[in-house]
Formats: sequence, C-alpha cells, structure tokens
Amino acid sequence: MKIRAAVLHEIGRPGPYAETKPLAVETLELEGPGPGEVLVEVKAAGLCHSDLSVMNGDRPRPVPMALGHEAAGVVAEVGEGVDDLVPGDHVVMTFVPACGHCLPCAEGRPALCEPAAKANGEGSLLSGARRLSLDGKPVHHHVGVSAFAEAAVVSRRSLVKVDPSLPLEQAALFGCAVMTGLGAVVNTARVKAGSTVAVVGLGGVGLNSLLGALLVGAERIVAIDLLPAKLELARQLGATDAFDAREADVAEQVREATGGGVDFAFEMAGSVPALELAYRITRRGGTTVTAGLANPGKAMSLYPVTLVAEERTLQGSYIGSCVPSRDIPRYVGLFQRGKLPVDRLLSETVGLDDLNAAFDRLATGGTVRQVLVPA
Repeated sequence: MKIRAAVLHEIGRPGPYAETKPLAVETLELEGPGPGEVLVEVKAAGLCHSDLSVMNGDRPRPVPMALGHEAAGVVAEVGEGVDDLVPGDHVVMTFVPACGHCLPCAEGRPALCEPAAKANGEGSLLSGARRLSLDGKPVHHHVGVSAFAEAAVVSRRSLVKVDPSLPLEQAALFGCAVMTGLGAVVNTARVKAGSTVAVVGLGGVGLNSLLGALLVGAERIVAIDLLPAKLELARQLGATDAFDAREADVAEQVREATGGGVDFAFEMAGSVPALELAYRITRRGGTTVTAGLANPGKAMSLYPVTLVAEERTLQGSYIGSCVPSRDIPRYVGLFQRGKLPVDRLLSETVGLDDLNAAFDRLATGGTVRQVLVPA
C-alpha cells in the first residue's frame, strides 16, 4: 500500500526547519505485516526531543528514515502468528520492542532488550525487516515505529492494547512522554511519599515526572527551566517552587530553599549543563536520575569523591525503566481516574505538512507536546 510519511534524508540540516525542511513528506510503499507484525493506522503521534535529536545529529541514525516514535492508532491487519489483536483494536506504540528472551528481558528489564537495541540502531523492525521503501529503495524505521505517517507496520512486541474510550491524541503520549517521565519517578527512583523532588527541564517528559512526583506524594516539588511560561505551567500543575535556570546562582538558590538540596533530582532536558545542575542540587545521600538523551559526544564533569563521601547515586533511566505491557494500562487507568492529568500537556495538533515548523517550536522550547494527526 502507499502512504504519506515524513522522511529524514539528511542529518544535521540547520534551522529554522520551516525554511530548510529536513523532513520531506514522501509517498512511500508500505509492505503488509510479516509474521509477528501488525499494520496500524496511525491516528496520533507526539513530537518529542528524541525525534529532534535524530534530525540535529545528537542521536545519529541511518537515513533515509521515516521518523516518529510516540504514537497511537487502530489495528488494520495482523500478520501470521498474531492471535491477541484484531482489526479495530486501539493500540499505543512503544519504541523498545522487547524480544522477551534476552537476559535483560528475562530479568524483567525490557527497556534494555538487546535485540531491540540492535534493531533500533540499524533502523529495522525487531525481525530485521524493513517494510518501507521509496522508489524501490529501503527506508529505515525509527526505533521500530516510524509513526509520522498515515500507517505503520510494527512488531507485535511494539504494541500495547488500550481502552478504546481513551482519545487517541491523548493515548499517544503514553508511548513515550508518560512512560519516560512518570516511570523515572515510580520505577527507576522509586520516590517515596514525603520526599523532596526537583525536575530540571519541563518538556513533555519533565512535566510527566512532575506529575509523577505529585502522584506518589512528594512533599516539595521544585521545577527548573529556562522559560517562564513552563515554570508557570509547572506551578499550575502543582510544583511548590519554580526557579529560572538562566540565573547563574540557580543551584545555590535551590540548595538554600531546600535546606541543602533535594532527595531526588530528575534531569529531563537532554543536556550536560542540565545534568550537572541536577547533580549539584541533590542533597547528601540523595539520588540524581537522568532520562534526557544528551549528545553522545558530550561529557559531564563530576567529582567522584562526592559519590563516596556523600553516598550519592547517579542513575540512568530509559523509557522510565518500564514494562510497557504492565505500566501503560496502569498509567492510563490513573489518567482516567483523574490522578494523572496528562491531557493538560497537549499543546496543539499539527498535520504532516506542518512538521518542520512544529519542530522549530520544539527546538526553541516554545511548546510542551504537539501531536501529529496524519489525516
């Protein structure tokens, strides 16, 4: 079948993207689903910094590549061996299609699935196949999803069935922003009620961490960002304190306000300065968690003595250390019961032809979560 999709042909093209147009809307050939695969009509796909990091070169991937990884849609066709989904089912796509057999999967850590990491790095589906092509030449899949398109063929292991009453524009956010942000709080750090928490970087992922801190009963929640509008939104959502990251002494301000730093600091901006700030505002004996994907060529400065003498913890979190088939339905249930207002993070919807300009807004921080509605 033929579909329209946003394809990245060249990495590192400079902004403004509305002028340089790194994403080209192409008519691609999409093969039907192979064994263990599913054809999904894409109904909504969130724009995330993980997409932007491929475009700007922070997260190199093979090109040409059809981007988009945070999405929801409706099952249109199932391949051989798929017997637990049927056409019409509503699904959320996840960007680590856990194989279920490697050591991390066996340990209950599917976010670290080794075959999935290999396939995602190569731009293929979990099976190694590529179902997209342009003029007879293969087009790579973005982390097994490629959701900036009218339809996608994905591994069954990239899908989680969800309640069809959940609006798909909201469901899409559970595929990345909610899992990564909330999961970092409840799975990776296991924040306890009464803790003090700081979130550095208030995009879609960071604000979900803030909502997670509220959910688990954190006593004090410190929001830190470069943009006043995001600090104000954080306050509206429940942050007790807000600090401007542009101020040179922001770390000292936070440490003074919190009596020496916070129990848990979450870095969600994907930059080394943000991670260094998060580490500096973590108290003695506290934990710093990073889920931001900084440029792989960048390094942070760290005095190792603080890890020992202050019993500090510095921890990474990938897709919120989630088990998607377990956690996404739980998080959706929390949203439906009014305990996780992720709908307040939706900024606007855009079409395929508007994606380049939408990524300009994302790159400058002028939005929280934009959602593509392909048709």
